[in-house]
Amino acid sequence: MRVNVQDVMTREPITVPTTMPFKQVASTLADNKISAVPVLDAAGDVAGVISEADLLRKEEFRELYYRECYESPSRIRNDRAPGFDARRKAQALTAADLMTSPAVTIRPDTSVVRAVRVMDEQRVKRLLVVDDEGRLAGVISRSDLLRLFVRDDRDLAGEILEEVLKPAKWITTDALTVAAEEGVVTLAGHTPTRSEAELAVRMTQRVNGVVAVVDRLGWEDDDLSPRRTR
Repeated sequence: MRVNVQDVMTREPITVPTTMPFKQVASTLADNKISAVPVLDAAGDVAGVISEADLLRKEEFRELYYRECYESPSRIRNDRAPGFDARRKAQALTAADLMTSPAVTIRPDTSVVRAVRVMDEQRVKRLLVVDDEGRLAGVISRSDLLRLFVRDDRDLAGEILEEVLKPAKWITTDALTVAAEEGVVTLAGHTPTRSEAELAVRMTQRVNGVVAVVDRLGWEDDDLSPRRTR
């Protein structure tokens, strides 16, 4: 069963306007115990995103400038020299100065598998979810994706049997049982053919929330054997 971004994203996320002062942005993150916040412009469109790292730029460069006052310039390593974007954020007064723009976005109907790939490719911990008109629909973070692996075992086993295996007309489930413990799914029983048993395992492995599959299936006819007489 495919799970899309809209199935696990945080809806109606907290946002800040581009004009919000630095201190209020910091308070918004701290008071709501969140690590990032979307920034909206005057029209309500996504302008960017601010993370804790963006806010901490100011403290990072406060320390750097302090060292520059007391150390010889020759002792300041080149790799500590701030870039333009980092300096801008360090001197930020409002959300517009702080934010990273454009923000990395994704559509609600995108699969969570694709969302994980985008996060990895873009090296971000969260994605802003936008609708067809480009309006903010939600936010999906790594913690949201982790929810897929903390599903109730009984619900997981029931979904696999009732919504994945039984609807598949090419798999006979009359003598097949599904059990789950800590996300590890055990398929047991018999199927008429070996191909059905192997297909059942592959389909189960694709279900979100499955940690591993234990194959205890038997079959009556080894229809995959090259020695089978046809």
